[in-house]
Amino acid sequence: MKRIAVKIGSNVLARRDGTLDITRMSALVDQVTELHRSGVEVVLISSGAVASGRSEIKVGKKLDPVSARQLYSAVGQAKLINRYYELFRDHGIRCGQVLTTKENFSSRTHYLNQKNCMEVMLANKVIPIVNENDTISVTELMFTDNDELSGLIATMMGMDALIILSNVDGIYDGDPNDPQSVVIKEIAADHVDLNEYIQSDKSSFGRGGMLTKSRIARKVAKEGIMVIIANGKTDNILPQLLSKKSQIACTRFLPSEKPVSSVKKWIAHSEGFAKGEVHINKCAVDVLTGPKATSLLLVGVTEIVGDFEKGDIVRIINDKGVQIGVGCADYASKEAIGLLGQRDLKPLVHYDYLYLD
Repeated sequence: MKRIAVKIGSNVLARRDGTLDITRMSALVDQVTELHRSGVEVVLISSGAVASGRSEIKVGKKLDPVSARQLYSAVGQAKLINRYYELFRDHGIRCGQVLTTKENFSSRTHYLNQKNCMEVMLANKVIPIVNENDTISVTELMFTDNDELSGLIATMMGMDALIILSNVDGIYDGDPNDPQSVVIKEIAADHVDLNEYIQSDKSSFGRGGMLTKSRIARKVAKEGIMVIIANGKTDNILPQLLSKKSQIACTRFLPSEKPVSSVKKWIAHSEGFAKGEVHINKCAVDVLTGPKATSLLLVGVTEIVGDFEKGDIVRIINDKGVQIGVGCADYASKEAIGLLGQRDLKPLVHYDYLYLD
């Protein structure tokens, strides 16, 4: 593997009291340094800003959740990136900070600008350290958690693998606290739903949990990228995961062998930016989900919901009211409504800009 994304969760970097675990952080930097010097390009997606800030500042009066998050992240992010800078500097390696928001991924132009920034950093041997800009993100514009952000970064940068470091060894075939449960070693890209195995509890300091990790992992693997969920507190975990001889406990989501274009990868993760819905009949569903690649034509559309412009992301809804994909509309909603059911027109969503779930 020549290029990987490593997501470090809050529960890996934070102690029980919420303070930064500098020893663990230093160990992970040592491991990234080893990979960097061996020729592997690494992008870090690091949580820990809010937890770091919470341990640094004591609020005199009660704050609402959004204000508290903004305050803690403003203080904590400075502390977090400064620590990374010092640790990498001790190895003679430069790192750089990339703060982003969910809205930055909604526009193809902004998406490509972020990609170009990190490509330039990697080309100049600078390790990008990415985190959500919690100081300006509010509830409706926030990522589910940094697992979602890491999936976007992995697909955007064309990674060979995404490694999600948590405080557990992977996905178990039962309750992780049950001694009889074991870690599932490999999961195919087209594997059935894993919800029956996964606990819905969220992590102590982060916003996500294993359900989010598995959902993101399956989507990224479907786009052709290996995803590994492993325990970030295991000694020398990163080099072990990349070793062909390693027997380390982890869960690997095997990548799909079907190639996916960079545009489709962007669209696949754009569901949260959808401006409207396109409802289609059963015939259109059968054609879209059949063996032959095809575009979504207006003749199969039964209803347009929402107000969107040409180029906006829309959800594709089947005849039973279930979402089957997302796509980039080639008509504005007002124009499309006037053309519903008509034949021999350009597609509402061209196949190159259509992603089916």
